[in-house]
Amino acid sequence: MKPLHTSILILFLWGLNVLPVQADRMEKAPKSIEKLDVIEHLDTQLPLDLKFQDSSGKPVTLGDYFKKDRPVILSLNYSNCPMLCSLQLTALVRGLKELEWSADEQYDFVSVSIDPKETYQRANLTKQKYFKEYDRAGTAGGWHFLCGRQESIDKLADAMGVQYQYVAERQEYAHPAVLLVCTPDGRVSRYLYGINFPKQTLKLALVEASEGKIGSTVDRFLLFCFHYDADSGRYAPTARNIMKIGGFATVFILTVVLIPYWRGRKGRQALETGDALTHEIPQETRHFSAPEN
Repeated sequence: MKPLHTSILILFLWGLNVLPVQADRMEKAPKSIEKLDVIEHLDTQLPLDLKFQDSSGKPVTLGDYFKKDRPVILSLNYSNCPMLCSLQLTALVRGLKELEWSADEQYDFVSVSIDPKETYQRANLTKQKYFKEYDRAGTAGGWHFLCGRQESIDKLADAMGVQYQYVAERQEYAHPAVLLVCTPDGRVSRYLYGINFPKQTLKLALVEASEGKIGSTVDRFLLFCFHYDADSGRYAPTARNIMKIGGFATVFILTVVLIPYWRGRKGRQALETGDALTHEIPQETRHFSAPEN
């Protein structure tokens, strides 16, 4: 389990518009969000039987989006969020647009509203907004915006380890900016925090979550060389694995390239030495005839 990053707490405040305008005015955070946290449940199985409603009004379960043998990006948002959800989802769309992979082909995106009063019509408007920003034809089937009852929302948030709170005086929800990248069978693979999702971070997270089912050999090689650094919010080189690769490369070069080269060189030197000695023997001593009786 992992405590919430300081940067995520800042985003809580930003989402509620309580950050001070002047740097020397640091106001105390509202009590309603002081205890909010993200507790990482890596490799935890999500409750796929939870019931929701999709943006067309159709009853669905969470498991309906984990039957396509591809990873799922999962998020808790709500359509009436004044700022944070829009910042997070816009940043995600921008990052995904840089990938050569497409929604509904290599991955799916599922956003579940934390507002039990949100209607499927409102969720559909939100879906259309971000699908339009994504601007990639034929991929609408990979974007899913769900709404549901409080019980299902709470059970999902608890399984995800994402805490949120309704702030009655502001009629808003305080919540973290965090995405979950999940395996095709519905387990939590990675948490991505903040409102910036670089191409490489998204790509490696999806490769990792897919367990090698998407991505090229090069992508899987890069994943071996990099690990996710939660403090920086991106994948960083891992010295141990890079050293392993360096050691393997050294052995490979010695075995496959240098040793045969050295052997060949020694063989050529031996032949050249033999030829040189042959040329140095006087002509009259090179040929022998049988002695006469």
